[in-house]
Amino acid sequence: MTAVEPQILAAISGALAAYVADEEAGEAAGRRAAAPGPRVNLWSLAGRQAAMQLRQLMQRRSLR
Repeated sequence: MTAVEPQILAAISGALAAYVADEEAGEAAGRRAAAPGPRVNLWSLAGRQAAMQLRQLMQRRSLR
């Protein structure tokens, strides 16, 4: 096997390091972009809570 010049070896190492860093940055950006879910609608949440409280009151009254 022939000896590789130090400049060529440095260029290959630098290119590989840049490629790996770019891939890791792309994966990190993909994970951050996919994290947010649907927005919470507070009006519907309050309505659901009121309906559940009403149901609980009705059950308590019917069991007496």
